Amino acid sequence: MVFYKATLAGALALALAGCVAPAKTTSVVTAPAKQCQVGDAMTQTTLYFGISRPSGAIITANEWRSFVDKDVTPRFREGLTEYDAKGQWLNAKGEVTHEPSKAIMLIRGSDAESSKKVDELRSIYKTRFAQESVMRVDQPVCAAF
Repeated sequence: MVFYKATLAGALALALAGCVAPAKTTSVVTAPAKQCQVGDAMTQTTLYFGISRPSGAIITANEWRSFVDKDVTPRFREGLTEYDAKGQWLNAKGEVTHEPSKAIMLIRGSDAESSKKVDELRSIYKTRFAQESVMRVDQPVCAAF
């Protein structure tokens, strides 16, 4: 009976080991340079910014414009695309939150320095506007200008 319980406990431990979530990692996305028939291998990064503060107050158009002009543009002078969005996400309390959002799409180099600049923007925005997160989505692209 003791052998049976020990075996069962061991099997259960092995089964549960597969339920552990993988560690969160960040990596630089590298576009496959030789696969671009037209243009250059680059990275498309889209950032999603909530524009509601925890108090419920909305980040004003002037505050947003100042962030883009003083923080985003100096880091990505080559250009960007900005658009309005409607966001939904699960906050730290486990509640689904709906809020107006902004998105910025960047076509940028696939290097570590460019990636660092993106993370700087996320950090600045979260700190300045008391945001829990700024979502970042990267994907390799071929871009021609």
